[in-house]
Amino acid sequence: MMSSSSASIADPSERIFQGPDRLRQRLFVLMLAGAMLVLAAVLSLSVGATGLSLESVPDAVAGLFGSTDAVSTRAALVLVEIRLPRTVLAAMVGASLAVAGAMMQGLFRNPLADPGLVGVSSGAALAAVSVIVLGHGIAAPIVGPLGPHALPVAAFAGGLAITGALVLLAGGRRSVSIAALLLAGLVIGALAQALMGLIAYVSDDRELRDITLWTLGSLAGASWTKVIGVAPFVLINMALLPRLVRALNGLLLGEAEAFHLGIDVERAKRGIILATAASVAAAVAAAGIIGFVGIIIPHIVRLLAGPDNGVVLPASAMLGAGLVLAADVIARIIIAPAELPLGIIVALIGAPVFLHLVLRRGAYV
Repeated sequence: MMSSSSASIADPSERIFQGPDRLRQRLFVLMLAGAMLVLAAVLSLSVGATGLSLESVPDAVAGLFGSTDAVSTRAALVLVEIRLPRTVLAAMVGASLAVAGAMMQGLFRNPLADPGLVGVSSGAALAAVSVIVLGHGIAAPIVGPLGPHALPVAAFAGGLAITGALVLLAGGRRSVSIAALLLAGLVIGALAQALMGLIAYVSDDRELRDITLWTLGSLAGASWTKVIGVAPFVLINMALLPRLVRALNGLLLGEAEAFHLGIDVERAKRGIILATAASVAAAVAAAGIIGFVGIIIPHIVRLLAGPDNGVVLPASAMLGAGLVLAADVIARIIIAPAELPLGIIVALIGAPVFLHLVLRRGAYV
């Protein structure tokens, strides 16, 4: 039987996560992330242009439980059909992007890595732009039967297609080279951007406006249908995260070291890439292009709690969800009753934070 001392030697990746002070610090970060998520969710449910305020939430709850009062019935309708699906969708989008960023940073062993490095966002955007411009023309036989679901379905399929192409280019059935994956992602991302530019150039004014608004990101069209469409991918990925924690922690030491710890490195890399692709593609399909969440949130969590992905992944999910919820609240109220695109608000928040993190990278834990 292996002694406790030899067990600790068998998996040296665990050494950097031990100690009572580190444990208390990680618990504090998880509790803080949870509290911020709850606060942002309450604000999201109680702020908007439809007149349902925080004081009206009890009336809405009463309406849900059978009250026939007109005020309670209206408040319940606003809460259930408008506010709640938007809040749930924003939380899932933020959590997906933040977790995808955390996984990419773990895979590349770079705290400034971003899900966009593997080209998933570009592939999803190219497919969505193609539907906007070609959906009434040569692609009508394919797009028509999908109706209002054509855009999110195309975005999701485009993101996964780009991911499959990247894995083939970066190694195929052999080992997946991280360097080749990065270079292939940059090349395919640039190619997708060029094709989007070409499609936009031949589009008319209405199509060009739709392209611009979609690429800026928005949750204005949130509905239970979108929530149901995105939820399976988000929930499956979240359920699989515990199985990726050990692999990500092992990869912190390097691929060779992770292999000697008993980790199937190639399988782990493919699993991380697939989980990232599904998370980003689902988020882009639901809300368009939203940047910075996948960069800044995992980086902040690592600065606060250390590199243990057992903490980084769940804390990133909660903080990412809270950030998108808060940004969506700002987007709704800043020029009410109109709305600003969500991507603009997130960029206005994320860009200064990202710049600050880059400037103090020397303090990275």
